[in-house]
Amino acid sequence: MSKELPTPLPGEIPGIDTPDEQTRVPLAIEDWLTVIVMATLALITFANVLVRYFTSQSFAWTEEFSVFLMIVLALVAGSAAVARNRQIRIEYLADRGSPARQRALARFGALMMFVLFAIMAVLSARVVMDDIRFGETSPGIGVPQWWYTIWLPVMSIAIAGRALGLFIRRGRRP
Repeated sequence: MSKELPTPLPGEIPGIDTPDEQTRVPLAIEDWLTVIVMATLALITFANVLVRYFTSQSFAWTEEFSVFLMIVLALVAGSAAVARNRQIRIEYLADRGSPARQRALARFGALMMFVLFAIMAVLSARVVMDDIRFGETSPGIGVPQWWYTIWLPVMSIAIAGRALGLFIRRGRRP
């Protein structure tokens, strides 16, 4: 017989055993993106180590691509953290007071995250447009810079969407 775990309160950080809340967009998207990015990072790093060991040379592109993948990984993890309500917060303030106050603070925090990442999406889209317009290339291997910068507005939109979903879910709770 399985024991159902309680759903955390609005200001409460869920434990590791707490099941994920139901969302319209599956959380498996972030989980699989994390797996794919981590596997890609491990493979290109391992390939570079092997090539360097056997030939005393290295792939020039691996460092630049690894830095890009680490940034993507941080953004994907940020999206998953927001969707699961495990983002950074000041617990001393968020967990004090009545459940109504905790819910209001949780909604306010989610709304502010939405605003922040919506602004980031707009501003970073302008950076991407400048990269395309001016033909910027990456410093290491000379590929178009927008190949790397396009992911910041895309992931900012994803995080803003997750924050908006969290705001809506917190409003539905009694």
